[in-house]
Amino acid sequence: QLQLVESGGGSVQPGGSLRLSCVASGFSLDYYVIGWFRQAPGKEREGVACISSRGGSTYYADSVKGRFTISRDNAKNTVYLQMNSLKPEDTAVYYCAAQRGLSIFVQTMCVTVGSWSYWGQGTQVTVSS
Repeated sequence: QLQLVESGGGSVQPGGSLRLSCVASGFSLDYYVIGWFRQAPGKEREGVACISSRGGSTYYADSVKGRFTISRDNAKNTVYLQMNSLKPEDTAVYYCAAQRGLSIFVQTMCVTVGSWSYWGQGTQVTVSS
């Protein structure tokens, strides 16, 4: 059974940091583009950061550029999202997703929520003082 499991969410004060992890089971992430998405209450799900299968290409939404870093360790079948300088507007449920694709399509895939085949269950991130 193909499964993605996120962890690392929680509550943090503005300016704080969290690292999310996304672990795959039942399949290898080696050939998959991985994306982190988030959905705040009353808002549509949006792409936050995406990374190509070998890690050579990344894309970040403007709202997180310079604060978030996506990385992957294919040997551990895991993708990470390091989130620094967190703001209250970063509060959302964060999801990871996987989809086969070429590195040249990372940005296009990241802004197209409907193009992803596999999704995790999500992890809550709350930024509040």
